[in-house]
Amino acid sequence: MKQMLNQKLLKIRNLKKYYPVTAGLFSRHVGDIKAVAGVTFNISEKEIVGLVGESGCGKSTLGKTILRLEEPTGGEILYKGTDVTKLDQKGLRKLRSEIQIIFQDPDASLDPRMNVGDSICEPMVIQNIGDEKKRMIRVVELMEQVGLETRQANLYPHEFSGGQKQRIGIARALAMNPKLIIADEPVSALDVSIQAQILNLMMDIQERWGLAYLFIAHDLSVVKHMAHRIAVMYLGKIVELADKNEIFDNPLHPYTEALLSAVPSFKSKAKGRILLRGDVPSPLNPPPGCHFHPRCHRVLSICNKVKPKFIELADGHFVSCHLYKR
Repeated sequence: MKQMLNQKLLKIRNLKKYYPVTAGLFSRHVGDIKAVAGVTFNISEKEIVGLVGESGCGKSTLGKTILRLEEPTGGEILYKGTDVTKLDQKGLRKLRSEIQIIFQDPDASLDPRMNVGDSICEPMVIQNIGDEKKRMIRVVELMEQVGLETRQANLYPHEFSGGQKQRIGIARALAMNPKLIIADEPVSALDVSIQAQILNLMMDIQERWGLAYLFIAHDLSVVKHMAHRIAVMYLGKIVELADKNEIFDNPLHPYTEALLSAVPSFKSKAKGRILLRGDVPSPLNPPPGCHFHPRCHRVLSICNKVKPKFIELADGHFVSCHLYKR
């Protein structure tokens, strides 16, 4: 991969997204589901940051909150220095021309009543870009770039395979010449034989267009193939963040070790599979101290009392764990 620039495109600072829980006749507030519980990281121009973790850890919610498809509860989302959390509707419309999202399920993200050409064209119509002729020229260019035939523009979503539908989703995301794409598990709903094609297409587009990606996935081998850096998320928090090779060669957090031990090619390094105890705790009532301590194979006495800080142990290698002190 080409070396990325150092200029920061997106800065996330202590981002939170809570969902209130109510009970009783008068809908009394009894707690909060802490889907995103204070996340901090950056994405540079032309960089791919992989975000991994078990289902329900808050990965998709984080991606949607960055775009304000979900309203943040607290924290900052700085895009090119502008705080996204303070934008009005006009500002959000401009933002969404520069940050786009590719959803996990291509079926759910495409309107079955619109043909493919209209679906790809729709962002340009909403943003009032060009006239009808220029838009259709752009649609043809995008379809060719993602490997679709231009004659298919008049067809409807049900006439395409899953892989083709995801190509349509990618073309639509590219319609506004974005700088950042949030890819929310873009290949997890596809057959294994198709996944590699879509991943290679996304990498080719990233290099050709100079895009940045937040690539959300649960498959570490896929993320290693795609990303420059990897962030590991557990119960609403990032517990480790580092260069992808550093994560695979020198994992620090016990949760990262356990995830990597499930990757077949990594088992020899990890000396066998690390089995986690129990299930992921509820984000409505997370454990005290380190949220991971009830399942940790390296737990200390302090872990159930004090929350560990997210510290930088080495150049660009961050971890949140009491095993390490600066």
